[in-house]
Amino acid sequence: MPSNSPKSKKSSIVAEYLDRVSPRHDAMLATLRELVELESPSHNKAAVDALGQVLGKKFEELGGEVQFHPSLNFGNHIQVDFPGREAGRKPIMLLGHFDTVWDVGTLKQMPFKVEGKKAAGPGIFDMKGGIVIMMEAIRAVQELRGALPRPVAVLLNSDEEVGSDSSRPITEGLAKESEAVLVLEPSGSDGAAKTARKGVGDYTVRVTGVPSHAGLDFEKGQSAIVELSRQILAMTKFVDLKRGITVNPGVIRGGTRTNVVAAEAEVDVDIRIAKMSDAKPLERRFRGLRAFNKKCKLEVAGGINRPPLEKTKASAALYDLARGLAAEGGWKLREVAVGGGSDGNFTSGLGIPTLDGLGAVGDGAHAKHEHVVITELPRKAALIAALLERI
Repeated sequence: MPSNSPKSKKSSIVAEYLDRVSPRHDAMLATLRELVELESPSHNKAAVDALGQVLGKKFEELGGEVQFHPSLNFGNHIQVDFPGREAGRKPIMLLGHFDTVWDVGTLKQMPFKVEGKKAAGPGIFDMKGGIVIMMEAIRAVQELRGALPRPVAVLLNSDEEVGSDSSRPITEGLAKESEAVLVLEPSGSDGAAKTARKGVGDYTVRVTGVPSHAGLDFEKGQSAIVELSRQILAMTKFVDLKRGITVNPGVIRGGTRTNVVAAEAEVDVDIRIAKMSDAKPLERRFRGLRAFNKKCKLEVAGGINRPPLEKTKASAALYDLARGLAAEGGWKLREVAVGGGSDGNFTSGLGIPTLDGLGAVGDGAHAKHEHVVITELPRKAALIAALLERI
């Protein structure tokens, strides 16, 4: 086949970017170490903001216009706008977060370390590796093409691990202005992209009973704990695994002493749905709960807080593009549907083409064996760079 044929040109783009990124392997690893060793648990605003300042400087060095969105209880969210050669086109949004689930001091038990092809440390997989990939992809396009082909908007928030309450309006606002959203959350197994995620919700069911002395006036009491137990059994009937609906009573609180018939009890429930069409029926079932013991009072609060990321025609086309580019680069990019949510759920819920799980390859998110495969970092950066050029 002639070297100037369209297919030949197409097949060279990922390899071209990989040639540019691969020599920066050590630099990527050094940046990754720097980010991991700046611990950033969601609830420690000072620590998260310290990392945010470092990230802001790094993106400024890449030519981005950095804006911090203030947050009172969490770290300030980072937005970075990069100009494109064709300024009138909608931007591509690169989405992620820089908070972690690990408390300050975790590094003492889980220090950053490199063993063979793996690098380990708190937050390295979820998702500081993705941030490094993001930066290197932007750098590669700029160096090879002179400029990004279209504007790119980066958003890194500081509260993803705790629900994204303060960042959600920013995420949705930027997404509405974007052509597509690439989420640099950790990949699925073997580097798979995530084309579907379940929606996530939380309910709290509270019971108020009638307290009494368990020995002297047992029969006068109405146990909130007994009533709550019956409610929990009722909730388990909402599970429908074939439809992807799960209901998990995860935390129970109630009672004061063993010799007191419990006056109060409550349960926090995690729910997951694969399709948004199941949200309202499940909501009705929770709101329709009624006390078995009419002398107890029942209250239900909560609901869906992340819509599911459903595979649409637009998102499928985005995955097909990424899969094709990966194939040109010599590897197979699989797709996977997962139960966990991300900020990509919000952007997908708005109808914006969204492809998730484009970050680091590794394992152990939120676990002590958290790690990334460092040899995959350049390849993922090359794929993101190619997507920025081809979308």
